[in-house]
Amino acid sequence: MSEKRGPGVWQGFKTFLMRGNVVDLAVAVVIGAAFTNIVNSVVKGIINPLVGAIGTKNLDGYSSCLKDPCRVAPDGTVTSGVPILWGSVLGATLSFVITAAVVYFLMVLPMSKYLARQEARRKAKEGTRETVEVTELEVLKEIRDALVAQRGSGHDRQ
Repeated sequence: MSEKRGPGVWQGFKTFLMRGNVVDLAVAVVIGAAFTNIVNSVVKGIINPLVGAIGTKNLDGYSSCLKDPCRVAPDGTVTSGVPILWGSVLGATLSFVITAAVVYFLMVLPMSKYLARQEARRKAKEGTRETVEVTELEVLKEIRDALVAQRGSGHDRQ
């Protein structure tokens, strides 16, 4: 007596892994990790020196003190006071904006334009096919009308 069982766990796992969105997500994570290094290099090599022309090269050095005296050890621990490290927030914000701009202008925008062109080509093909079908329908109607006219004129002769 054998019961028919559904797909096994291994088959279900294989199906899950072969879905397009799982593979896309894995690729996105790997590319994102690599892309982080590029963005960090841009911030460190370009943005920080530009900001350094105005002040210090390291944005983490910018801070304000809410309660004096503010003392922060070199390892980042606060020894006294209440410091606001707004420079690190500014650095993280710049990093985010740069990342978003690079992703948008180098990845999203070109891909959107490419997909729009593909969609326009597909619609143009469909439009051509519909025009051909409409033309064929019109021709068939003309043939029908001509046959009806011939039959009608044939009855008049008899």
